[in-house]
Parts: sequence; C-alpha cells; structure tokens
Amino acid sequence: MFHSKYPRLVVYRSNRHFESQIINDFEASTLASASSKDLNLKKEIEHSKSKIEVSIIVGKSLAKKAAEKKIKKVVFDRNGYPFHGRVKAFADAARKEGLEF
Repeated sequence: MFHSKYPRLVVYRSNRHFESQIINDFEASTLASASSKDLNLKKEIEHSKSKIEVSIIVGKSLAKKAAEKKIKKVVFDRNGYPFHGRVKAFADAARKEGLEF
C-alpha cells in the first residue's frame, strides 16, 4: 500500500533501457519521468561504458526534474526487481541529487 502523502517512484528496466516515473496514483498522473530513451540524455548515454552508468544518468536526470517540480520525498517502487545492480545505482544517484525515499 502506498502512502497518500508521497508520490510513487517506479522503475522499469529491460536489457537495453532503464525507465523511471514519479506517479501520483490518486490523481492518475505522471509528475516527472526520465528514461534512457530521452533525446536530451542521448549524448551522455552514448559515452557511458555500462548499463549501470546509464542507470546513474537516468537517476540524476529524474531527481533534477523532481526538484524543479518541488518533489522531495517519494515512495520507491522497485517493480519487483531486486535492489542491486542497475536499480541500486539508479536509487543511489537519485538520492545523491536530493530525492528522498
């Protein structure tokens, strides 16, 4: 059960991409999103050497977008993925940029 006070941060990873969204479940709206498919991240992602680096780039991008919209705290939804590797790298990068969960 998600907390009504905070939006939900959900992640999705595939073999090629990493995606994330901050969602308000009670209004059924996406507040912010970042993905390895985003065109504004393309140059950074092209220079990355691993999928973990891509996850870090996406985490930083999402945290910056959340800060612009004055979102500080979220509930982290791993979407069933274990908390290691790319998911952990994403979470650590988002926390480092100021997002709390």
